[in-house]
Amino acid sequence: MSEKTKSTHDLFDAPIPTDHLPPKEKRTKLLQALLDMDPDLSFDDPLENDMILNMGPSHPATHGVLRILLRLDGETIISAMPELGYLHRGYEKIAENESYHEFITHTDRLDYLQPVHNNIGYILAVEKLLGIEAPLRAQYIRTLLAELARISSHLVGFGVMAMDVGAMTLLLWCFREREKIHDIFDLVVGARFTTSFTRIGGIAQDITDEGTAAIRAFADQFLARLDEGERLLNRNRIFFDRCRNTGVISAEQALAIGLTGPNLRGSGIPLDLRRDNPYLVYDQLDFDVITENEGDSLARYYVRLREMKESLKIVYQCLDKLPAGPVHAHEPKKVLPRKERIYTRMEELIHDFMIINHGVNPPSGEVYHAIESSKGQLGFHIVSRGEGHPWRLKIRSPSFCNLQALPMLLKGHLLSDILAVLGSLDPVMGEADK
Repeated sequence: MSEKTKSTHDLFDAPIPTDHLPPKEKRTKLLQALLDMDPDLSFDDPLENDMILNMGPSHPATHGVLRILLRLDGETIISAMPELGYLHRGYEKIAENESYHEFITHTDRLDYLQPVHNNIGYILAVEKLLGIEAPLRAQYIRTLLAELARISSHLVGFGVMAMDVGAMTLLLWCFREREKIHDIFDLVVGARFTTSFTRIGGIAQDITDEGTAAIRAFADQFLARLDEGERLLNRNRIFFDRCRNTGVISAEQALAIGLTGPNLRGSGIPLDLRRDNPYLVYDQLDFDVITENEGDSLARYYVRLREMKESLKIVYQCLDKLPAGPVHAHEPKKVLPRKERIYTRMEELIHDFMIINHGVNPPSGEVYHAIESSKGQLGFHIVSRGEGHPWRLKIRSPSFCNLQALPMLLKGHLLSDILAVLGSLDPVMGEADK
């Protein structure tokens, strides 16, 4: 027997050909971890040997630059190992060299489908560190825009998941409604995509009557459009067959792996920070926490679908309850003053100069604050040494944590099922890689 065709007991109990694999000492940690998942597999026929396959990072169905290293027996997934980091931009390190105000714009680029949530999560952590609170009107406006952002993000997840399994029409309908929300952001915020709307102690600018009228007009027609898409998809036999009983995860497994948001509630766990640890004005609003018990891809689809309807209820309540008053806290040394006061008062001019050039200088200490984003628990942990910028900043991004479940969700399924499972997790790699 030639040296080339020798078999080895290195990986499996029974000898199998390993000519296609590099020597053990030259294997990457990712490849070795994939092979170590099931070391007891054996094959009598070399033609039945398992195969190592890369999916991504440049693949249209991986929802970004995500690489999944697969070990296949035919088309059946024996094990899968996701590799993240292709979109890593070092945002947590950038925060150490930016003032608390300057870093607001960077949060837009985390989960770029819901920049308002990123802004709010970060600002609430900073305000907690400073010991200040935004006025009630500003909190209602933040809540209003956050729920519009949740609908916008779920529309993308809704449409893209349908497209991944072959329903192209729904994606176009979802993007049509999403464009209407972006038109509202353009009117209210001044930007369609990367909003940077929140400020320490308030928001960038007050909402106008024209803005509230546009939001109400969108809300009045949205439910009919959503029902139209739901009827289209819920009668699609192919969609149901590809999503039902794929990517199943039990409630215990979901908690153990760290799932949050719709992915956790799809396994029957009614955990929602808007109700369980209220922030902004969610404790003054009436809404239901949506759960499904099956824990499969179809259950996660239903959770997001019904959550959009709950978000619509919150939007109406915010519009009806929106109070009058200021949208900026009166904290001259911590909150940027308005331009009209900077131009007319020496004290505000001095405060503006000090905040812009030296930062807000919070007390030494550390805080953690989390919100319920459309993907799950989005948290910011800030460590301060009393300087105008964070000493350390750590982001708890839900997409990163949710992707940990991929090896568990994919094992035993077919290669084509990856599309339905990954679409049901709805990850955004800008947030996962940070």
